[in-house]
Amino acid sequence: MRDTMNDEILKLGVQNWPGKVYELEIGADSQQGGTRDKVIRVGGQNCMPFLHFEGEMPNAPRLAIEILDIKPQEYPQELVKAFGVALNNPVDWAKKCVQDYGFDFLCLRFIGAHPDWGDKSSQECARIVEKVLKSVKAPLIIVGCGDPEKDQDLLFEVSSAAQGENCLIGMALENNYKSVVASCISNGHSLIAETPIDINLCKQLNILISDMGFPVEKIVIHHATASLGYGLEYTYSIMERTRLAALQGDKLLSQPMISFVGWEVWKTKEAKASEEEMPEWGELSKRGVFWEVVTSIAYLQAGVDILVLNHPSSIIRLQDIIKDLMSREEIIS
Repeated sequence: MRDTMNDEILKLGVQNWPGKVYELEIGADSQQGGTRDKVIRVGGQNCMPFLHFEGEMPNAPRLAIEILDIKPQEYPQELVKAFGVALNNPVDWAKKCVQDYGFDFLCLRFIGAHPDWGDKSSQECARIVEKVLKSVKAPLIIVGCGDPEKDQDLLFEVSSAAQGENCLIGMALENNYKSVVASCISNGHSLIAETPIDINLCKQLNILISDMGFPVEKIVIHHATASLGYGLEYTYSIMERTRLAALQGDKLLSQPMISFVGWEVWKTKEAKASEEEMPEWGELSKRGVFWEVVTSIAYLQAGVDILVLNHPSSIIRLQDIIKDLMSREEIIS
């Protein structure tokens, strides 16, 4: 803080916390019996986000890019431009993300298995997982179709196809968590526990999952998040309360958190409305990326550990922002 204080050191009230966030590994390399080329580590901090003077933040927040199992219908034109013909095939899409853009963390979402969007069989989805794992060596987040009943069988099949790769599997909900937990236990994966934006429901689901013998340190919390302008403030407050509870020592709220920012942002009118419709909103080519980045920055400050995004430019911008936030050191007297 010397820059604006004429070399005077600002005295800050430092908070020492008794608790810490569980550290989680995603992906398994050859030494761990898997085929991934690296392991992603998140969590482990004992301070609020980027307050390095209060504690340790050993792992930076991580960014994953989302790919879909089918060619997306009515996809925003800026995302179509970013991936081109690779959108036709999830394997090509994954290759483009890793080989062309250099991203090292992927999220594969199976919207094509939803009964309303194709009702693809669980076995076909499992074959896609196998192909993606063979084609790229990045650690994987695997997300179901969003239909709780269909996801019970779907997540069993895809987690079995990825056995030994230590993926992050989602979503475990109150009405399907038993089957998801069983799949993750039998196939050696971590899981995402999703609840509506309510800290008590979040804790309750973590209790139910742990009661089945699943390690609490292998759970990732997903508060059903929103994007900028669509309820971000309330989501932020719940995420912040969750992180504060972890630092205060609550082991059932000490899990890393994930936010699917891209999934929410690219549904908004601000990211999709044309310049002819809304000329006062600025260039469409920049608008969606800005919306992803600004939403992500808010959630980084709330304590999120994994951000899942859709546009490559958003990840590139956020990589620089996170690097800067992780390198800042405050001088305390």
